[in-house]
Amino acid sequence: MAKLTLSVDDQVVSSAKRYAKQRGLSVSEMVGAYLSEVTNATSISERHTPILRSVRGSLKKADLKEYRKHLAIKHR
Repeated sequence: MAKLTLSVDDQVVSSAKRYAKQRGLSVSEMVGAYLSEVTNATSISERHTPILRSVRGSLKKADLKEYRKHLAIKHR
């Protein structure tokens, strides 16, 4: 088994450790499972995580001008 060093925000690591512990997993197992799923996908749509798949296409009818206006106000 290969060893991999990652740089991840401390808060993300803490959350991941809690999540893994609640499910009886290690963070390494979670990362390994994710990387395996992503790299074994045969099409671009299969590479999307479940969260991305769930929101894909939700903005098809969105008004881009209104969205840009919203962003401009939000990030003043």
